Amino acid sequence: MVIISETTQEKTSTAKKSDRVAVLLMGYGEVESYDDFANYNEQALNLLTAKFAPVPNWIYPPLAKLLALFDFHEWSHQHNNFISPHNQIFERQREGIERELQQTWGEKVKVFKAFNFCAPFLPEQVITQIKEEGFDKLLIYPLLVVDSIFTSGIAVEQVNKALVKLSEGEEHWLKNSRYIPSFYNRPAYIKLLARMVEEKIATELAQAHLPSQIGIVLMNHGCPHKAKGFTSGIDESQALYELVREELIDKYPLISVGWLNHDTPLIEWTQPNVELAAKNLIELGATVVMMMPIGFATENHETLLDVDHIIHHLQHRHSGVTFVHMPCVNDNPEFLQMAAEWAHPQIEMLLSEEKAAVNPQLAAVRTANSHHHHHH
Repeated sequence: MVIISETTQEKTSTAKKSDRVAVLLMGYGEVESYDDFANYNEQALNLLTAKFAPVPNWIYPPLAKLLALFDFHEWSHQHNNFISPHNQIFERQREGIERELQQTWGEKVKVFKAFNFCAPFLPEQVITQIKEEGFDKLLIYPLLVVDSIFTSGIAVEQVNKALVKLSEGEEHWLKNSRYIPSFYNRPAYIKLLARMVEEKIATELAQAHLPSQIGIVLMNHGCPHKAKGFTSGIDESQALYELVREELIDKYPLISVGWLNHDTPLIEWTQPNVELAAKNLIELGATVVMMMPIGFATENHETLLDVDHIIHHLQHRHSGVTFVHMPCVNDNPEFLQMAAEWAHPQIEMLLSEEKAAVNPQLAAVRTANSHHHHHH
């Protein structure tokens, strides 16, 4: 054994610098200092809200400041100076996935994290670092939200902006890239979610509640119905819900999707929202309601504060019902292992593919030529 590991180490250390893959895990990121609320909100409005709400650009800075006041009130006054654990959990996910990948690939693979809305881990900042470290192969891996082309689209949008900014000379430094789309239909993820629910029932609820009285709200990331023509992830999220429901329904008939929507005026969001889903199950005889996030892989203020609010409201009106707030998969070792498994084939492809030389200046030339032809 010793001899083998020594020879592989020699191989990896002498491997050419460029025979390496940078894996870029992408999530939203969350503020850790309340002073950053306005900045965070402005980024989010620009990237997210702009895709489905008719908001003029000049309104973002003042609107972001206004929203920051609401956030501050909610996080500090209503929730005892809440600081989101999201960034720490995401870092543990990054470490765990890197550990898993390096067991197979050694130093050929390094895992980076980028946050859509949070410096110093904005995609452009992290991709600059990836370039400086001599990587020329990139695996883009959106991790936080399981739903969608929509959220993952924001990740790709930011990566593309960074790649345009960081290109110089005739040949782009990035030689190959690949992408891991949403894992909404991966059997391992679906089975893990269902098992988390079943284990919780077995250890804490089965003694006091009949199976037909156990209500399960499977919480998805809310989606706007109309998003300026962007596909917003409703189909993927709906499919994810159906697949998890299928695992549980034979034993636990009271299951509903619950969408964690952002209540924005004039926007039609996915229904039923989490509160309505829970009320419906209570009406059908649920004596306990489990809130299980399936559309988020990483805990964040939506899965924590928003769900807490909803449970608080419901408890007021339904004092005889028990409410159980379940965690996301977070850094569950089994999840980190499967997340690494999904990356293996892509890394293999990146390492075996011939490097493609891309000259961004050619695109500009071609565009000019095609305009020229159209005028004729």
